[in-house]
Amino acid sequence: MCCLFGILDYKNRFNTKQKNKIISLLSVACEARGTDATGIAYNHNGHLSIYKRPLAAHKMRFNIPDVNLIMGHTRMTTQGNEKYNFNNHPFYCKIGNTEFALAHNGVLYNDITLRKTEKLPETIIETDSYIAVQLIEKQKRLDFASLGYMAERLSGSFTITVVDNDNNLYFVKGDNPMCIYHLQEAGIYIYASTEEILKKALWRIPYRFGKPKKIELEMGEILKIDRHGKMEKSEFDTSLLSAISYYSHFPYRHISISSERKTKSPCQQEYIRQLKSHASFYGYTDDMVDMLLDEGYTTDDIEEMLYCGVY
Repeated sequence: MCCLFGILDYKNRFNTKQKNKIISLLSVACEARGTDATGIAYNHNGHLSIYKRPLAAHKMRFNIPDVNLIMGHTRMTTQGNEKYNFNNHPFYCKIGNTEFALAHNGVLYNDITLRKTEKLPETIIETDSYIAVQLIEKQKRLDFASLGYMAERLSGSFTITVVDNDNNLYFVKGDNPMCIYHLQEAGIYIYASTEEILKKALWRIPYRFGKPKKIELEMGEILKIDRHGKMEKSEFDTSLLSAISYYSHFPYRHISISSERKTKSPCQQEYIRQLKSHASFYGYTDDMVDMLLDEGYTTDDIEEMLYCGVY
């Protein structure tokens, strides 16, 4: 449970001091969903800048220059030690002349599998979210098509935000929450992972914005807001997201490769064989059991799934 947040001041109505104040108060409100690390990304003079630290938002000291778009993230660690700052959000990538930063709220379960099947390079970044960056990078472009390609291959829970060096802001809506307000009178878009957090932040921000209009965004939609505030939408297939939903019933466990499969003593091999046979009665294939083991689930975890009726 992390929090995505940010603002797009497309009419440039607010000065630098005011925007720093807005982001500071918005990020602190987002601490409700994560205090392990905080990060922001913004485009300045045609280049993307990222500032992130393994600190709670209220301990951050933002010094954002005169920019119109700021994308942020507060983190609750699930995978990848936040003390190593490269594990924290947002993540940077460059494809040709396009720079972008990506932030993710949720937990992805098939990052190890995807790195193998998609033949993606190894990385020192331990966070499951970084696989989304690599999938986009593989497409050699940032657009609706590459974002859809990425989203359709992710298994787990997610909503993702992306900002590029042309001040385009993308929302990729999986099954995790997102609330976006358009404050047309003020010429600003402002967002957070939940409406409760967004309302709390707006109540504390000492500026008049006018009446907000909520931007509806459904699971399977990609929203792009450009530097002028113009919106455009696309869609992606959510069948994988729905099909693997049984993962979400169990606490996330991550081991590089499950010791259950590394050791492979004769006794363990026989136990796994029996487990697969038993799992088949519940509709699990051998490959599905192997994937669960590769993602760090133990044989006990898988048995619990079967006995609890999560399949």
